[in-house]
Amino acid sequence: MVVLPIAPRVRPFFCRSCAKALRQRRRTYATASTTKPELYDVVCVGGGPAGLSLLTALRASPVTSSLKLALVESQDLSKTSTWSLPPHQYSNRASSLTPSSKVFLERIGAWPHLDHSRIQPYHRMQVWDGVSGARISFDWEQSPKISHTTVAYMTENANFLRALSTRLSSLPPITIFDKTSVSSISPGLAPTPDITAPDLSSWPHLTLSNSRTLAARLLIGADGLNSPVRTFAAIPSRGWDYDRHGVVATVKLAADFPLNSPRTAYQRFLPTGPIALLALPGPYATLVWCTLPSHATHLKSLSPPDFAAMINAAFRLSTVDIEYMHTIPSGQVDELDWRLQHTPSLVEGAQIPHSVIDIQANSTASFPLRLRHADAYTASRIALVGDAAHTIHPLAGQGLNMGLGDVEALLGNIEDSVRYGGDIGVGMALEGYGGERYAANNRLLGVVDKLHKLYSVGSGPLVGLRSLGLGAVDRVGVVKEFFMRQAAGS
Repeated sequence: MVVLPIAPRVRPFFCRSCAKALRQRRRTYATASTTKPELYDVVCVGGGPAGLSLLTALRASPVTSSLKLALVESQDLSKTSTWSLPPHQYSNRASSLTPSSKVFLERIGAWPHLDHSRIQPYHRMQVWDGVSGARISFDWEQSPKISHTTVAYMTENANFLRALSTRLSSLPPITIFDKTSVSSISPGLAPTPDITAPDLSSWPHLTLSNSRTLAARLLIGADGLNSPVRTFAAIPSRGWDYDRHGVVATVKLAADFPLNSPRTAYQRFLPTGPIALLALPGPYATLVWCTLPSHATHLKSLSPPDFAAMINAAFRLSTVDIEYMHTIPSGQVDELDWRLQHTPSLVEGAQIPHSVIDIQANSTASFPLRLRHADAYTASRIALVGDAAHTIHPLAGQGLNMGLGDVEALLGNIEDSVRYGGDIGVGMALEGYGGERYAANNRLLGVVDKLHKLYSVGSGPLVGLRSLGLGAVDRVGVVKEFFMRQAAGS
């Protein structure tokens, strides 16, 4: 058997020790190692949507299915796989999945494991300016140039995570360290004189709270906003806080709807922040109201009927009326009834959502809004995905889809490295992922940030200019279809 030398054009792709090994044999992976510390091809820190999606995708892919994988998660993952709620209750943590994300989840075999009775597709969007009343209407079913009729699929994050957990458990097992945190991450030790020992000097070493030590050919940071993996990699994350909080709740509407019937998403831009009502199955919807921290505190203090009245007011009354209702400690139900009788309504009929009649018990919560973006998504033997790499304002509903886009792109890079016998952790193997996803996410982060700032202005010439722009987009079919494709992740 003739062993061919490494071609000069690919030599920069491999480190020196790897190139030497490849002269002797095709690369193998860490599947049979008994060396201490425990060796893994991929260690993922974080078992949220991005982390579970990546591990499921790696195990489901025929190219990467033999990699040795490990997950480190501080929470109890058994709660993820056994999560359940009655049909008339919904978690307040819900997200929209675009058609592109649905295709990826089908590809890795996770989509069939979702509880489809808890998924609500929506096909139309009504978006309008809370000051001027200028609006844009999107209807995917009435747009012949759009290849699909659904803009997104609303479902609870817990439903999504349970589906990933179920799919992952149906594949060859991975090593899971749940209820376990990372105590420290350190560089690998210098090579030993023993030439038969593997050179782990470039591999990150993780010490876990259970005293186990792992060495990773590729370490994935899917560990959220305050990512320890990103900190170890010395990758700065830049951005700012918005001085806004997102108030979420599960609400019941005055009308019921058959499962999978055409539904509409509603969003009104107020100077204090946008309010959105996104359909869930039946008479339910999820509320996302971005507002001032003081307003968020006030809303959470209200009784369910008064909170429902505030939501209805936010979609129907002028900004002056809404601001006044934030100042009274209670009695919003009577105040709304009086104002609806004595003030002209800015919108009518199907342009506004059905009235909210109840708030699900214990579903109201809030969280601070911020923008963060890592300077890079990769370092030597490290890749960041999801919130570890970027945090976005929720007004576009794209946070989860951005994370899934990261996972899909990173999967492709790892598949290419394995397919051609490369090292999945070296910089050149990860470069394509970082370049592709940083540019796409940075563009979306910028657009959403500018929309927030644009609609935070409550008076002056800018209000007229943005209203003219919104009306123009609504009237120009080509431009409108472009925005529809972007919203659907096409």
